[in-house]
Amino acid sequence: MTDDLSGLGALLAVADRRSFTAAAAALRVSPSAVSQTIRALEQRVGVRLLQRTTRSVGLTEAGARFLARLKPALASVHEAFEALDELRDRPAGVLRLTVPRLAYQLVLGPRLPAFLAAFPDLELDLRIDDAFVDIVADGFDAGIRIGEMVQRDMIGVRLGDELRVAVVGAPAYFAAHGKPRHPRELPAHDCINYRRRSRGEIYRWEFTEHGKDFEIAVDGRVLLDDGDLMIAAAIDGLGLAYVMEAAVRDHLAARRLVRVLDAFCEPFPGFFLYYPSRTHLSPRLAALIDFLKPGRPARRSQRPAAGHPARARSR
Repeated sequence: MTDDLSGLGALLAVADRRSFTAAAAALRVSPSAVSQTIRALEQRVGVRLLQRTTRSVGLTEAGARFLARLKPALASVHEAFEALDELRDRPAGVLRLTVPRLAYQLVLGPRLPAFLAAFPDLELDLRIDDAFVDIVADGFDAGIRIGEMVQRDMIGVRLGDELRVAVVGAPAYFAAHGKPRHPRELPAHDCINYRRRSRGEIYRWEFTEHGKDFEIAVDGRVLLDDGDLMIAAAIDGLGLAYVMEAAVRDHLAARRLVRVLDAFCEPFPGFFLYYPSRTHLSPRLAALIDFLKPGRPARRSQRPAAGHPARARSR
């Protein structure tokens, strides 16, 4: 019976992610180990389950039929293990999360020392990624994202206050070019553009006027895909930057940067932890949610990473 079950988890991980590398990361083993496990399973059942090419991995017809019957059974096995976890004195195991850098700096990082001290049997497997991630397909227990980005079929738990963006530039830049009084004046300025890593597109700056949202396509001679570098470029006088307010507070206080267009940058929903609505809430995830609820004291973190406020309506 043990031999029959060996390799099923690896097969499901590869089929869901269409990648041996991604499956290996989720299973916390090497890609070669996953490949060997799948090969041994195929030899044991005498049927080819995966179709491999140099660019992709997919299920054969036999593999698709096999997994269609296998998934409900594996879900029941997973629930059985979760039920055992509930009988433990304290949560244990690995909790996999996808978190943007800014959320790590503001929400998760400051609370990690106390959380891990309170739950010594828990491990955190974190992917720091500003791009939106499909937590179901990628095998995460939960994710943290700006509230506007949380999909409707997910359960979201608020983790903190609202956020704001800031349009900033160096004093020397404004001395040479003047200050824009309305976002529609931005095309006449040098602006530091942001390229989304996930899709490669240029982000359009988002503003609000009289309760209505609108976007501006800006132009400039500098294009970056990193929020921290955008702030550095703005400090160097290379143009205006559109970044998270929390990331530039110290620079504003020190007058290294000056803020403009504040009236058009209204607050929006802050960070939420989210997980699939059909997922049974494991003791591990329940412990983290309770620990991250607003109001708990947190260790003061270092200066927040810039991240980037690429919000939901322009995804």
